Formats: sequence, structure tokens, C-alpha cells
Amino acid sequence: MMSSTLVALALLAQAAPLKSLPYTPSLDLAAMDRAADPCADFYQYSCGGWMKSNPIPADQAGWSVYAKAADENQQFLWGILDDAAKAKDRTPAQQKIGDFFGACMDEAAVEKAGAAPLAAGLKKIDALESKDALSTLLPALQLATSGRGMMFGFGSDQDFADATQVITFLDAGGLGLPDRDYYFKNDEKSKDIRAKYLKHVETMLGLVGERDAAAGARAVMRLETALAKVSLTRVERRDPYKLFHKLDRKQLAALTRRLSWDRFLAAAGLPDVKVVNVQEPAFFKGLDALVAEERLPAWKTYLRWHLVDAYAPYLSSAFVNADFDFFSRVLRGVTQLQPRWKRCVRYVDRQLGFALGEEFVRRTFTAKTKEDTLKMTRLIEDAMQEEIERLDWMTPATKEAAQKKLHAVNNKIGYPDKWRDYSTLEVRPGDFFGDVERATVFESKRELAKIGKPVDRTEWGMTPPTVNAYYNPQMNDVNFPAGVLQPPNYDPQMDDAPNYGNTGSTIGHELTHGFDDEGRQFDADGNLKNWWTEADGKAFDERVQCVRDQFATYTIVDDIKINSKLTSGEDVADLGGTLLAYIAWKKDVAGKEPPNADGFTPDQRFFVGFAQWACENQRPENLRVSAITNPHSPGRYRINGIVADLPQFARAFACKAGAPMVSGKQCRVW
Repeated sequence: MMSSTLVALALLAQAAPLKSLPYTPSLDLAAMDRAADPCADFYQYSCGGWMKSNPIPADQAGWSVYAKAADENQQFLWGILDDAAKAKDRTPAQQKIGDFFGACMDEAAVEKAGAAPLAAGLKKIDALESKDALSTLLPALQLATSGRGMMFGFGSDQDFADATQVITFLDAGGLGLPDRDYYFKNDEKSKDIRAKYLKHVETMLGLVGERDAAAGARAVMRLETALAKVSLTRVERRDPYKLFHKLDRKQLAALTRRLSWDRFLAAAGLPDVKVVNVQEPAFFKGLDALVAEERLPAWKTYLRWHLVDAYAPYLSSAFVNADFDFFSRVLRGVTQLQPRWKRCVRYVDRQLGFALGEEFVRRTFTAKTKEDTLKMTRLIEDAMQEEIERLDWMTPATKEAAQKKLHAVNNKIGYPDKWRDYSTLEVRPGDFFGDVERATVFESKRELAKIGKPVDRTEWGMTPPTVNAYYNPQMNDVNFPAGVLQPPNYDPQMDDAPNYGNTGSTIGHELTHGFDDEGRQFDADGNLKNWWTEADGKAFDERVQCVRDQFATYTIVDDIKINSKLTSGEDVADLGGTLLAYIAWKKDVAGKEPPNADGFTPDQRFFVGFAQWACENQRPENLRVSAITNPHSPGRYRINGIVADLPQFARAFACKAGAPMVSGKQCRVW
């Protein structure tokens, strides 16, 4: 392992903007551990070299192929932003991203401002004269923080019953810790985290002048624990029927007595809203009772805490360091704050991501890459069509509906067809906090403006530089940003086998999400509708249970096992997606007879390519957070757990029955 000094020097050596992206092949021989037995531990065989030569940087909670690619993309975006901040001849979009970045990088100005930027928000909270006035104040606070921290979540989304329309949504929220379970787990580590969280809240309240910050922190913890108690668990929230309760205004008014939704919606600029989807009615009943029983000073302290928590990363070092100390150091084991350029790049991507993304795409994403990945996507869809027809456990009626949904999937590759318009957003040079606040309100209002209008199915939920992908069950679309379609993930210089193993399995993974335990409950148009026969639903659940039983045996860290009820959607997508990619690849190369290369057969290259996207190192603290919050299994099991269920892998590496990578009871859903 590299020493901490060498890691620091390596980070310093990288601390310069990139003018082009570095190249790492999608099948990296140096990343392998050829001494390992692929039939005993395929993850070690494929990733052992990578794990040894890629220690976790001091400013990261974990390090992976995806994280490293994202870091390289960030350095490249830094180059774009550095140029945009200094250039004189700029487009309006370049002006906005350049001035935003320049204001963020002016650390001296941010330090000088201290806590002053919070003064206006704190004054509004201090002026609150009664609990009845909460209904009028909350919309402004929520617009300015764009999160679920202010007592509950509020925004817009597609109507579960009519996916062509956007309606108002209210959701549970109001917590400062990552998950409601943090407030109740009684092991020593959880108790220690709660104690340190209490101290952190006290510190932050002290920074904004709370008279008795210790008492204020106790009030915050009391209120948040009560809110956590009436919130659904993450596993419960995987059932969309538990999140669909569409109420008219009369029903909404009857839901709570102390919170006035007439005043709330009027203050939010939505007085004419007719219906609202209240995702967790029991939460709002509990919240209403809590508003009635808790005194106003406690609520004012709670709101002050969530305001400072939302804006801490954008303030002076006293706030930034305290925020880092708890949420990164304590919770995730990170030892070093990220350099300012990284944070500033991330903030621009968060607030102006499609203006920045247009610059990224223009420099990195070719028409041929889009054409080739679209072809791969279509072949994987063809493979799924054939596999659905072959299923012996699904009846013809359900197969017909499944095929209809499959054929309706919209493939979004690289970037959106139309770029987001930021022309009405004001970005001022030298006003970082103001830029963040205006951008946050701009986005909040943009989302609310969708209410009562048809859904824009061209919209993306990830910015183009993002190293990730997703499936949206209500849009019924798969989305692959340009950022993830770069080496070492998609590699145009490499043969088809590792590309199908890596990017192809990811495409198959996202496509399969349309048919997992959550996605399968939405039809081809994105409506929440049961299109399964009772017998087919039962047969599906039995096959998913096989995967749950398998993954529940794997240890994440210490004695913590995978919560396979939480991860099964991703585990099933990994399994189905890899199989579909393999079938599609075989069809694509049929008759071509790909040669062996680097000492591997084409089949072996497919599986090594599949494994190497998941190479990672994780801090124990981060793994503990993931065990509660992450619906994905750790990388090791996303590889070993999958290949153990695939006879194609066993044949490729001549693994015998009884080998660790050959499951005694091979699971298969699709």
C-alpha cells in the first residue's frame, strides 16, 4: 500500500486542470491478480491488482473505477470552467458557469462574509410569531434549500395514476442523519454516531449565535427522532403503492389540523392546485401532532439548524470544516476535505449542470460513440424480448404486456435532445452564496412550474458529465450520460467482448429495472398498474427470493450482512443485465469468431470486462453507512454473487461444481 505521504503527493500531482481525458482500457491487465483462482474468487482475480495500486485518497470515502473516472471527469470540467472564468469572448452559458465557478473559487471573499449570508433566512425564522405561521414560512425556506430537511419534502412529480401529467407531491423528510434507522439502532457505533451528531448540531447552532446551543441541539434531536418514528423504512418505500395517496384539497385539509395547506400552497405560488400526492399520510399526521405538542422555540431552533445545515458547504471555513468533520469524517471515515476546485466543480455541475454538460459533450462525446452504444442497447432489448418469450414461468397474457413495456422504453444516450434554458437565472461575479441561493430557488421554481402540465419526456435527471446511469419507471426510459460512456467503461478502442461485459451489462441492468420488484409495478406508459396475473406475480417473487436468500449470506463489514430486501432490485438487475449483455454480445459477433487476446478467450474477456467496472476499495465507516442506505450490494458481491449464478461463466473458466464461484442453487429471474 502507498503511504499517506505518497497518496498526498499523488493528489497534489493531479491538482491541475485537464485539457483532455486520460485513457484506461476497459480490460486492464494491470488491474488483475492472475495468481488468484477465478473459480474461487473472481473479483480478486479481476480486481486484485487494481485494489492494491489504488488506495483510497484521503478526501474520499471510497475509491472505485467509477469514482476514479468521475474524478478525472472533474479535472476535465475544471479545465473547462477555468477557461470559462477567464475568457473574455463567452457565450451566455459560458458566462454563467465561468462566473459561478470564479465566485466559488474566491475563498477570501467567502471567508470574509462568514455567517452574514444566512442573516436574511435566520431573520425570517426569528420573526415567526406562532406555530400557525409555519404554513406560510415553510415554502420560502423549502424553495431556498431544495431538500427534504425543512420538516417534510415538497415538489412535483408524475402522477402515479396518469404518467402524462405532473402533480404536486408531499413527502416525509425533516431528518439530519442519513436514514430514519440511525435514530433507533442501539449498537455502540450507532449510539456513538448519535452522540457526535448531537455535538455537531450544537456546534453549528453556536456558529449562528444560538443562545443555548446545547439545549437547541437536544430539541433538534427530539424533533427529528419523533419524525423518524413516523417515517417509512427504505424497504417499505420500495413498494410504490405505499407512496401513492392522491388527495383533493378537502381531503388534504382534513389530514392535518395545525398545518394549513391552503396557506402553504398560496405562499408557494400554487393556490389553484387541485390534487396532491401525499406519499406518507401517517408521517403528516405524526408531524401535525408534533407541531401541536412542541413549543414554538423548539421549532424555530429546528428550522435554524436545517437552514445552516443546507448551506454549510457554501459558507466560510468554520461551517465547511464542521460540516465535513461530522458528515464525512465521522460518518464515512474520510480524513481530508476535498480541495476547493473539486467542490466548486461539483457545485457548478449541481446548479448549472446542463450548461456545463453541453461544454463537456462538445469536447468528449462523438457521434460514433452514440451510434455504437445505441446499437448495443437495441441488441440487448432484442435479447430481452427473446428471453421473455422463452420464460417457462410467465403466462402469455403477462408476456404480451411485458413486451409492450419493453418496446415502449425510450433510450437516452449521452445528452438530452434539447438543452436546459438558464437564461433567466442571474449569476453575479463575486457573489458565491447569492449565486447558490438564486440557482437553488430557480431550480425549485422550475420544478413547481411543471405542476398541472404534461410531462416533458425529453428531460433528463442526470447531467451529461455524470459517471452513472439510471432507469425511470414512470418515464419508462433508460439514461446513459456521456460521462459514463468513456474509457474505462465504454472503450471504442477495445474489442466488443469487454465493452459488452462492462457497458452492455450496465445497459441490461438498467433495462431490467423496468421489470424488478419496484419497476414491474408500472406499465408501458409509466402508470402504477398491475399488469401481472396473480400466478405470474407469485412466480416472480419466488425467483427474486432465491436472489435475496443468496445475498443475505454475504457480509458487508464487521458482522453486518447485506439487507437483501433493500438490495434485491439492484441484485436482480445485475444478474439479469449481465445475462442479457452476454446473449446480445453473442448475437452481435455471430459468425465473426473473435480471436483470443492477452491469453483470454472472448468469453473470458467478456467476464473480466464485466468485473472490472466494479473494482473498489471502501472505508469501513462508509460500508456501515451503505449497509443502511445503499440499495446496491458492495462491488465484490455484485461480481462474485452474479457469476456464481451464470453457467456461462463456469464454462468460460472451466469451473467445476462445488467451486465457490458455482452456486449450488443457481438463481435466475430473467
